[in-house]
Amino acid sequence: MNKFLKQILTQIVLQNKRDQDNPEQEWTDQELKEAWKIFKINTIRYFKDIILITIGIFSAAFGFKGFLLTNHFIDGGATGISLLISALTIIPLYILLIVVNIPFIIMGYFTIGRTFAIKTALAITGLAFVVATVEFPNVTNDNLLVALFGGFFLAGIGLSIRGGAVIDGTEVLAIYLSKKLGATIGDIIIVINILIFGTAAYFLSVEIALYSMVTYLAASKTLDFVIEGIEEYTGVTIISSYNDLVRNMIIEKLGRGVTVYNGKSGYGKAGEAKDIEIVYTVVTRLELNKLNTELEKIDSNAFVVMSSIKDSKGGMIKKRPLKH
Repeated sequence: MNKFLKQILTQIVLQNKRDQDNPEQEWTDQELKEAWKIFKINTIRYFKDIILITIGIFSAAFGFKGFLLTNHFIDGGATGISLLISALTIIPLYILLIVVNIPFIIMGYFTIGRTFAIKTALAITGLAFVVATVEFPNVTNDNLLVALFGGFFLAGIGLSIRGGAVIDGTEVLAIYLSKKLGATIGDIIIVINILIFGTAAYFLSVEIALYSMVTYLAASKTLDFVIEGIEEYTGVTIISSYNDLVRNMIIEKLGRGVTVYNGKSGYGKAGEAKDIEIVYTVVTRLELNKLNTELEKIDSNAFVVMSSIKDSKGGMIKKRPLKH
């Protein structure tokens, strides 16, 4: 391994593992090999996140300028609030997208973590920049097509979530309130959107509010296809040869509890079996990105099963802050 690459791995990956009493320590070939593996995984993950967030930004911007803005339709959440204020005032949408989401970014910093807040702030700023500078054609003035396809392209929000960020901060508020009030995230989002569409019906028109609901439903249904595990909580079953490392990673890096089952593996006609430990945990969809990344660092061949969970009660899932 050349000196330049070794220096990069030392500064980026191995810095926290350095012995304070021996700052000039030499790393073994095995340690450098593991550091290179971690560096490569992180680099690929960041590259994929950037691509997903960028596509999500342009998709949402096209939904805004190609469909919704010229017809004064709105969406749910913070995006809907921005569109509603933009329709009622002369304030440009790109400014409102930033201003409306600032409280949610701050809340995300304390509720989920610094990395998530930074990525979300950059994603929202990027969306505002694209809305302000990139010209998109007005595709159609047919109200039904505007509602359906405007919502379809707003599902770019889901691509940003897969990239580890959001460009609509309402979900962060819903997660925060669900822990404080004990209500489900879905119930809180419904209440927020009822208030938004009710306001639209009063200030704009009932017809626009109804079409805006169609926009929201189209966006929500499209999100189901964009994001795996779109539900609020996901149960994850992990079978790995490094179950102790997996368990410690979930507890220490995600701040989540785990359950370990004793089981037997079996395969082939003879039913050959051996004793194994099965790790099970429950995470939110915003944590799946980090869980997959950390798991790949430990065991890229681990067998993982993810199942959707409507809601959870008790345990650590709502008691401890999210980590990202």
